[in-house]
Amino acid sequence: MINLETPRKFRAFVNQAHQVAAEMLRPNSRRYDLAEHEYPVELDMLAAMVDGLGASGTGSGAGASGVRRTAAAEDGVVNGSNLSSVLSIMEMCWGDVGLLLSMPRQGLGNSAIASVASDEQLQRFDGVWAAMAITEPGCGSDSASIQTTARLDGDAYVLDGEKIFVTAGGRCDAVVVWATLDKSLGRAAIKSFVVMKDTPGMTVERLEHKLGIRASDTATIRFDNCRVPVENLLGSADIDKGFAGVMQTFDNTRPLVAAMAVGCARASMELTRELLTEAGVQIDYDRPVHLQSAAAATYLAMEADWEAAYLLTLQAAWMADNGQPNSLQASMAKAKAGRTANDITLRCVELTGPLGYSEHHLLEKWSRDSKILDIFEGTQQIQQLIVARRLLGKTSAELK
Repeated sequence: MINLETPRKFRAFVNQAHQVAAEMLRPNSRRYDLAEHEYPVELDMLAAMVDGLGASGTGSGAGASGVRRTAAAEDGVVNGSNLSSVLSIMEMCWGDVGLLLSMPRQGLGNSAIASVASDEQLQRFDGVWAAMAITEPGCGSDSASIQTTARLDGDAYVLDGEKIFVTAGGRCDAVVVWATLDKSLGRAAIKSFVVMKDTPGMTVERLEHKLGIRASDTATIRFDNCRVPVENLLGSADIDKGFAGVMQTFDNTRPLVAAMAVGCARASMELTRELLTEAGVQIDYDRPVHLQSAAAATYLAMEADWEAAYLLTLQAAWMADNGQPNSLQASMAKAKAGRTANDITLRCVELTGPLGYSEHHLLEKWSRDSKILDIFEGTQQIQQLIVARRLLGKTSAELK
Protein backbone atom coordinates (compact mmCIF):
# COMPACT_ATOMS: atom_id res chain seq x y z
CA MET A 1 0.00 0.00 0.00
CA ILE A 2 1.28 3.46 -0.84
CA ASN A 3 2.14 5.67 2.14
CA LEU A 4 1.35 9.32 1.48
CA GLU A 5 4.02 10.66 3.81
CA THR A 6 7.47 11.53 2.47
CA PRO A 7 9.63 8.43 3.16
CA ARG A 8 11.98 9.01 6.06
CA LYS A 9 15.08 8.24 4.00
CA PHE A 10 14.17 11.02 1.54
CA ARG A 11 13.25 13.78 4.00
CA ALA A 12 16.74 15.24 4.40
CA PHE A 13 17.26 15.18 0.63
CA VAL A 14 13.91 16.83 -0.07
CA ASN A 15 14.67 19.49 2.54
CA GLN A 16 18.02 20.13 0.82
CA ALA A 17 16.21 20.52 -2.52
CA HIS A 18 13.85 23.06 -0.95
CA GLN A 19 16.76 25.03 0.52
CA VAL A 20 18.46 25.14 -2.89
CA ALA A 21 15.22 26.33 -4.48
CA ALA A 22 14.76 29.04 -1.84
CA GLU A 23 18.36 30.26 -1.66
CA MET A 24 19.65 29.76 -5.21
CA LEU A 25 16.90 29.25 -7.78
CA ARG A 26 14.19 31.69 -6.74
CA PRO A 27 16.58 34.61 -6.06
CA ASN A 28 17.92 34.21 -9.63
CA SER A 29 14.54 33.50 -11.22
CA ARG A 30 13.76 36.99 -12.51
CA ARG A 31 17.34 37.63 -13.62
CA TYR A 32 17.47 34.73 -16.05
CA ASP A 33 13.89 35.22 -17.16
CA LEU A 34 14.91 38.67 -18.40
CA ALA A 35 18.33 37.54 -19.70
CA GLU A 36 17.04 34.84 -22.05
CA HIS A 37 19.71 32.44 -23.40
CA GLU A 38 22.28 33.60 -20.82
CA TYR A 39 23.68 30.50 -19.15
CA PRO A 40 22.98 30.40 -15.37
CA VAL A 41 26.54 29.95 -14.09
CA GLU A 42 25.26 29.36 -10.56
CA LEU A 43 24.01 25.96 -11.71
CA ASP A 44 27.52 24.58 -12.23
CA MET A 45 28.13 24.55 -8.49
CA LEU A 46 24.68 23.09 -7.87
CA ALA A 47 25.25 20.33 -10.46
CA ALA A 48 28.58 19.47 -8.86
CA MET A 49 26.85 19.17 -5.49
CA VAL A 50 24.15 16.90 -6.96
CA ASP A 51 26.82 14.74 -8.58
CA GLY A 52 28.57 14.48 -5.23
CA LEU A 53 25.40 13.42 -3.47
CA GLY A 54 24.78 10.79 -6.12
CA ALA A 55 28.34 9.44 -5.89
CA SER A 56 28.09 9.21 -2.12
CA GLY A 57 24.79 7.37 -2.28
CA THR A 58 22.90 10.08 -0.44
CA GLY A 59 21.36 11.74 -3.49
CA SER A 60 18.49 9.24 -3.73
CA GLY A 61 17.88 10.09 -7.36
CA ALA A 62 18.34 13.76 -8.01
CA GLY A 63 16.55 15.09 -11.03
CA ALA A 64 15.90 13.28 -14.28
CA SER A 65 19.13 11.34 -14.31
CA GLY A 66 18.11 9.47 -11.20
CA VAL A 67 15.11 7.79 -12.80
CA ARG A 68 15.31 4.09 -13.61
CA ARG A 69 12.68 1.39 -13.39
CA THR A 70 13.52 -1.37 -10.94
CA ALA A 71 11.99 -4.69 -10.03
CA ALA A 72 9.68 -4.84 -7.05
CA ALA A 73 11.11 -6.07 -3.78
CA GLU A 74 9.96 -9.50 -2.67
CA ASP A 75 9.57 -8.49 0.96
CA GLY A 76 7.66 -5.25 0.55
CA VAL A 77 7.38 -2.00 -1.33
CA VAL A 78 10.18 0.09 -2.79
CA ASN A 79 10.61 3.83 -2.40
CA GLY A 80 13.27 4.40 -4.99
CA SER A 81 14.70 6.88 -7.48
CA ASN A 82 11.41 7.61 -9.24
CA LEU A 83 9.67 8.76 -6.06
CA SER A 84 12.68 10.66 -4.75
CA SER A 85 13.07 12.37 -8.12
CA VAL A 86 9.49 13.65 -8.28
CA LEU A 87 9.67 14.84 -4.66
CA SER A 88 12.91 16.73 -5.27
CA ILE A 89 11.67 18.17 -8.58
CA MET A 90 8.53 19.48 -6.88
CA GLU A 91 10.75 21.41 -4.50
CA MET A 92 13.12 22.67 -7.19
CA CYS A 93 10.25 23.88 -9.38
CA TRP A 94 8.80 25.67 -6.38
CA GLY A 95 11.95 27.70 -6.99
CA ASP A 96 12.09 27.92 -10.79
CA VAL A 97 11.11 25.54 -13.60
CA GLY A 98 13.41 27.05 -16.22
CA LEU A 99 16.47 26.86 -13.99
CA LEU A 100 15.75 23.22 -13.13
CA LEU A 101 15.54 22.44 -16.86
CA SER A 102 18.92 24.17 -17.25
CA MET A 103 20.74 21.99 -14.73
CA PRO A 104 23.70 20.13 -16.28
CA ARG A 105 23.31 16.35 -16.54
CA GLN A 106 19.67 16.48 -15.49
CA GLY A 107 18.03 16.62 -18.93
CA LEU A 108 15.06 14.59 -20.12
CA GLY A 109 17.48 12.74 -22.36
CA ASN A 110 19.19 11.48 -19.21
CA SER A 111 15.88 9.99 -18.15
CA ALA A 112 15.53 8.34 -21.56
CA ILE A 113 18.97 6.78 -21.15
CA ALA A 114 18.15 5.66 -17.62
CA SER A 115 14.87 4.13 -18.80
CA VAL A 116 16.04 1.92 -21.66
CA ALA A 117 19.85 1.85 -21.85
CA SER A 118 21.88 -1.29 -21.27
CA ASP A 119 24.22 -1.49 -18.28
CA GLU A 120 27.18 -0.88 -20.62
CA GLN A 121 25.50 2.21 -22.07
CA LEU A 122 24.65 3.51 -18.59
CA GLN A 123 28.31 3.33 -17.66
CA ARG A 124 29.51 4.84 -20.96
CA PHE A 125 27.11 7.78 -20.83
CA ASP A 126 27.59 8.42 -17.13
CA GLY A 127 28.15 12.14 -16.56
CA VAL A 128 26.78 13.14 -19.98
CA TRP A 129 24.18 15.94 -20.14
CA ALA A 130 21.57 14.64 -22.58
CA ALA A 131 18.67 16.49 -24.19
CA MET A 132 15.82 14.68 -25.94
CA ALA A 133 14.78 15.41 -29.54
CA ILE A 134 11.41 14.13 -30.72
CA THR A 135 9.34 16.96 -32.24
CA GLU A 136 9.77 17.88 -35.90
CA PRO A 137 8.39 20.68 -38.11
CA GLY A 138 5.75 18.28 -39.50
CA CYS A 139 5.41 16.00 -36.50
CA GLY A 140 4.28 16.97 -33.03
CA SER A 141 2.10 14.60 -31.05
CA ASP A 142 1.82 11.90 -33.76
CA SER A 143 5.06 10.00 -33.28
CA ALA A 144 4.25 7.71 -36.22
CA SER A 145 4.86 10.69 -38.52
CA ILE A 146 8.52 11.10 -37.57
CA GLN A 147 10.53 11.84 -40.71
CA THR A 148 14.07 11.80 -39.34
CA THR A 149 15.67 8.65 -40.71
CA ALA A 150 18.36 6.32 -39.42
CA ARG A 151 20.04 4.23 -42.12
CA LEU A 152 22.43 1.43 -41.16
CA ASP A 153 25.77 1.81 -42.94
CA GLY A 154 28.45 -0.56 -41.71
CA ASP A 155 29.27 0.14 -38.09
CA ALA A 156 27.12 3.29 -37.88
CA TYR A 157 23.61 4.63 -38.37
CA VAL A 158 23.34 7.65 -40.66
CA LEU A 159 20.80 10.20 -39.37
CA ASP A 160 19.09 12.76 -41.59
CA GLY A 161 16.34 15.16 -40.53
CA GLU A 162 15.43 18.14 -38.37
CA LYS A 163 14.28 18.37 -34.75
CA ILE A 164 12.66 21.40 -33.14
CA PHE A 165 11.89 22.54 -29.58
CA VAL A 166 14.78 20.55 -28.08
CA THR A 167 15.02 21.52 -24.42
CA ALA A 168 18.67 22.23 -23.46
CA GLY A 169 19.59 21.49 -27.07
CA GLY A 170 22.18 24.26 -27.22
CA ARG A 171 23.95 23.54 -23.92
CA CYS A 172 23.83 19.76 -23.63
CA ASP A 173 26.65 17.27 -24.31
CA ALA A 174 24.46 14.85 -26.27
CA VAL A 175 20.98 14.51 -27.72
CA VAL A 176 18.72 11.45 -27.59
CA VAL A 177 17.20 11.50 -31.07
CA TRP A 178 14.09 9.65 -32.18
CA ALA A 179 14.44 8.41 -35.75
CA THR A 180 12.83 5.78 -37.95
CA LEU A 181 14.59 2.81 -39.52
CA ASP A 182 11.78 2.44 -42.08
CA LYS A 183 9.04 5.04 -42.64
CA SER A 184 6.68 2.45 -44.11
CA LEU A 185 6.54 0.56 -40.78
CA GLY A 186 5.27 3.50 -38.71
CA ARG A 187 5.87 3.44 -34.96
CA ALA A 188 7.41 -0.04 -34.97
CA ALA A 189 10.56 1.22 -36.71
CA ILE A 190 11.20 4.20 -34.42
CA LYS A 191 14.30 3.94 -32.26
CA SER A 192 16.27 6.36 -30.10
CA PHE A 193 19.94 7.18 -30.60
CA VAL A 194 22.45 9.01 -28.41
CA VAL A 195 24.21 11.58 -30.59
CA MET A 196 27.17 13.42 -29.07
CA LYS A 197 27.28 17.17 -29.76
CA ASP A 198 30.66 17.03 -31.55
CA THR A 199 29.38 14.50 -34.10
CA PRO A 200 29.93 15.75 -37.69
CA GLY A 201 26.63 16.42 -39.47
CA MET A 202 24.82 17.62 -36.34
CA THR A 203 24.15 21.38 -36.27
CA VAL A 204 22.32 23.58 -33.78
CA GLU A 205 20.44 25.89 -36.15
CA ARG A 206 18.93 28.38 -33.70
CA LEU A 207 17.61 29.02 -30.19
CA GLU A 208 13.95 29.90 -29.72
CA HIS A 209 12.51 32.94 -27.94
CA LYS A 210 9.73 31.71 -25.67
CA LEU A 211 6.76 32.72 -23.51
CA GLY A 212 8.15 31.02 -20.40
CA ILE A 213 11.03 28.89 -19.04
CA ARG A 214 13.34 31.49 -20.59
CA ALA A 215 16.27 30.40 -18.44
CA SER A 216 16.24 27.14 -20.38
CA ASP A 217 17.48 27.10 -23.97
CA THR A 218 15.24 25.51 -26.60
CA ALA A 219 16.96 24.62 -29.87
CA THR A 220 16.36 23.57 -33.46
CA ILE A 221 18.86 20.89 -34.51
CA ARG A 222 19.57 19.56 -38.00
CA PHE A 223 21.13 16.19 -38.88
CA ASP A 224 22.76 15.90 -42.28
CA ASN A 225 24.53 12.62 -43.02
CA CYS A 226 25.28 12.36 -39.30
CA ARG A 227 27.03 9.07 -38.50
CA VAL A 228 26.22 7.59 -35.10
CA PRO A 229 27.95 4.41 -33.83
CA VAL A 230 25.65 1.38 -33.74
CA GLU A 231 26.36 0.97 -30.03
CA ASN A 232 24.65 4.34 -29.41
CA LEU A 233 21.23 2.93 -30.28
CA LEU A 234 19.25 2.66 -27.03
CA GLY A 235 17.53 -0.64 -26.45
CA SER A 236 17.11 -3.27 -29.14
CA ALA A 237 17.61 -2.68 -32.87
CA ASP A 238 15.07 -5.42 -33.57
CA ILE A 239 12.04 -3.92 -35.31
CA ASP A 240 9.93 -6.86 -34.16
CA LYS A 241 10.20 -5.51 -30.62
CA GLY A 242 8.40 -2.45 -31.84
CA PHE A 243 7.86 0.89 -30.14
CA ALA A 244 7.39 -0.26 -26.56
CA GLY A 245 11.00 0.25 -25.49
CA VAL A 246 11.06 3.80 -26.79
CA MET A 247 7.70 4.66 -25.23
CA GLN A 248 8.85 3.35 -21.84
CA THR A 249 10.78 6.61 -21.63
CA PHE A 250 7.51 8.53 -21.34
CA ASP A 251 6.27 6.32 -18.50
CA ASN A 252 9.21 7.64 -16.48
CA THR A 253 9.45 11.23 -17.74
CA ARG A 254 5.76 12.17 -17.60
CA PRO A 255 5.64 11.91 -13.79
CA LEU A 256 8.70 14.19 -13.73
CA VAL A 257 6.87 16.83 -15.77
CA ALA A 258 3.82 16.39 -13.56
CA ALA A 259 6.09 17.04 -10.57
CA MET A 260 7.33 20.25 -12.21
CA ALA A 261 3.73 21.39 -12.58
CA VAL A 262 2.88 20.50 -8.97
CA GLY A 263 5.86 22.48 -7.67
CA CYS A 264 5.14 25.54 -9.80
CA ALA A 265 1.46 25.55 -8.81
CA ARG A 266 2.34 25.25 -5.13
CA ALA A 267 4.61 28.28 -5.34
CA SER A 268 1.77 30.32 -6.83
CA MET A 269 -0.72 29.19 -4.24
CA GLU A 270 1.55 29.94 -1.29
CA LEU A 271 2.33 33.47 -2.44
CA THR A 272 -1.31 34.11 -3.35
CA ARG A 273 -2.42 33.06 0.11
CA GLU A 274 0.07 35.46 1.67
CA LEU A 275 -1.22 38.32 -0.48
CA LEU A 276 -4.87 37.45 0.21
CA THR A 277 -4.19 37.35 3.94
CA GLU A 278 -2.52 40.76 3.77
CA ALA A 279 -5.64 42.04 1.96
CA GLY A 280 -7.89 40.75 4.77
CA VAL A 281 -9.25 37.66 2.96
CA GLN A 282 -9.79 34.80 5.40
CA ILE A 283 -9.73 31.16 4.26
CA ASP A 284 -11.61 29.11 6.84
CA TYR A 285 -11.50 25.31 6.54
CA ASP A 286 -14.21 24.93 9.18
CA ARG A 287 -16.87 26.88 7.29
CA PRO A 288 -18.84 25.80 4.21
CA VAL A 289 -17.49 27.22 0.97
CA HIS A 290 -20.73 29.03 0.13
CA LEU A 291 -20.42 31.07 3.35
CA GLN A 292 -16.98 32.39 2.44
CA SER A 293 -15.83 35.10 0.05
CA ALA A 294 -15.47 34.35 -3.64
CA ALA A 295 -11.69 34.64 -3.35
CA ALA A 296 -11.58 32.14 -0.47
CA ALA A 297 -13.88 29.73 -2.29
CA THR A 298 -11.70 29.92 -5.40
CA TYR A 299 -8.59 29.26 -3.35
CA LEU A 300 -10.15 26.19 -1.70
CA ALA A 301 -11.09 24.80 -5.11
CA MET A 302 -7.50 25.31 -6.29
CA GLU A 303 -6.18 23.43 -3.28
CA ALA A 304 -8.43 20.47 -4.05
CA ASP A 305 -7.23 20.36 -7.66
CA TRP A 306 -3.62 20.63 -6.56
CA GLU A 307 -4.00 17.78 -4.07
CA ALA A 308 -5.38 15.49 -6.79
CA ALA A 309 -2.47 16.30 -9.10
CA TYR A 310 0.04 15.75 -6.30
CA LEU A 311 -1.35 12.33 -5.35
CA LEU A 312 -1.54 11.13 -8.98
CA THR A 313 2.09 12.11 -9.46
CA LEU A 314 3.20 10.19 -6.38
CA GLN A 315 1.21 7.15 -7.51
CA ALA A 316 2.79 7.06 -10.98
CA ALA A 317 6.32 7.34 -9.56
CA TRP A 318 5.68 4.80 -6.80
CA MET A 319 4.38 2.26 -9.31
CA ALA A 320 7.53 2.64 -11.43
CA ASP A 321 9.68 2.05 -8.35
CA ASN A 322 7.75 -1.14 -7.65
CA GLY A 323 7.96 -2.57 -11.15
CA GLN A 324 4.27 -2.05 -11.89
CA PRO A 325 3.05 -0.93 -15.34
CA ASN A 326 2.26 2.75 -14.96
CA SER A 327 1.55 4.04 -18.47
CA LEU A 328 -2.05 4.89 -17.57
CA GLN A 329 -1.13 6.54 -14.29
CA ALA A 330 1.78 8.47 -15.86
CA SER A 331 -0.55 9.95 -18.46
CA MET A 332 -3.24 10.70 -15.86
CA ALA A 333 -0.69 12.48 -13.65
CA LYS A 334 0.73 14.47 -16.56
CA ALA A 335 -2.74 15.47 -17.83
CA LYS A 336 -4.07 16.46 -14.42
CA ALA A 337 -0.96 18.24 -13.16
CA GLY A 338 -0.24 20.10 -16.39
CA ARG A 339 -3.73 21.50 -16.74
CA THR A 340 -4.04 22.15 -12.99
CA ALA A 341 -0.83 24.19 -12.97
CA ASN A 342 -2.14 26.30 -15.87
CA ASP A 343 -5.44 26.91 -14.13
CA ILE A 344 -3.96 27.63 -10.71
CA THR A 345 -1.23 30.01 -11.84
CA LEU A 346 -3.65 32.04 -13.98
CA ARG A 347 -6.26 32.13 -11.21
CA CYS A 348 -3.59 33.35 -8.80
CA VAL A 349 -2.81 36.23 -11.16
CA GLU A 350 -6.51 36.98 -11.33
CA LEU A 351 -7.03 36.81 -7.56
CA THR A 352 -4.14 39.15 -6.83
CA GLY A 353 -5.01 41.67 -9.57
CA PRO A 354 -2.34 44.26 -10.43
CA LEU A 355 0.12 42.67 -7.98
CA GLY A 356 -0.15 39.37 -9.83
CA TYR A 357 0.09 40.94 -13.26
CA SER A 358 3.13 43.09 -12.51
CA GLU A 359 6.76 42.00 -12.25
CA HIS A 360 6.77 43.02 -8.59
CA HIS A 361 6.05 39.36 -7.78
CA LEU A 362 6.80 36.13 -9.66
CA LEU A 363 3.14 35.20 -10.13
CA GLU A 364 2.99 36.37 -13.74
CA LYS A 365 6.21 34.49 -14.50
CA TRP A 366 4.91 31.27 -12.99
CA SER A 367 1.78 31.54 -15.13
CA ARG A 368 4.00 31.83 -18.22
CA ASP A 369 6.28 29.00 -17.14
CA SER A 370 3.38 26.65 -16.39
CA LYS A 371 2.01 26.60 -19.93
CA ILE A 372 4.80 24.44 -21.31
CA LEU A 373 4.09 21.82 -18.62
CA ASP A 374 0.73 21.13 -20.27
CA ILE A 375 2.39 20.78 -23.68
CA PHE A 376 5.73 18.99 -23.72
CA GLU A 377 6.11 15.26 -23.02
CA GLY A 378 2.71 14.86 -24.73
CA THR A 379 -0.03 17.47 -24.85
CA GLN A 380 -3.15 17.48 -22.72
CA GLN A 381 -5.15 16.06 -25.63
CA ILE A 382 -2.67 13.24 -26.23
CA GLN A 383 -2.71 12.27 -22.54
CA GLN A 384 -6.49 12.12 -22.57
CA LEU A 385 -6.36 9.93 -25.68
CA ILE A 386 -3.88 7.55 -24.03
CA VAL A 387 -6.03 7.35 -20.90
CA ALA A 388 -9.11 6.61 -23.00
CA ARG A 389 -7.31 3.84 -24.90
CA ARG A 390 -6.13 2.23 -21.67
CA LEU A 391 -9.51 2.39 -19.98
CA LEU A 392 -11.41 1.13 -23.04
CA GLY A 393 -8.85 -1.47 -24.06
CA LYS A 394 -8.43 0.09 -27.52
CA THR A 395 -5.31 0.20 -29.66
CA SER A 396 -3.95 3.37 -31.27
CA ALA A 397 -5.38 2.16 -34.58
CA GLU A 398 -8.84 1.60 -33.07
CA LEU A 399 -9.05 4.92 -31.20
CA LYS A 400 -7.40 7.94 -32.84
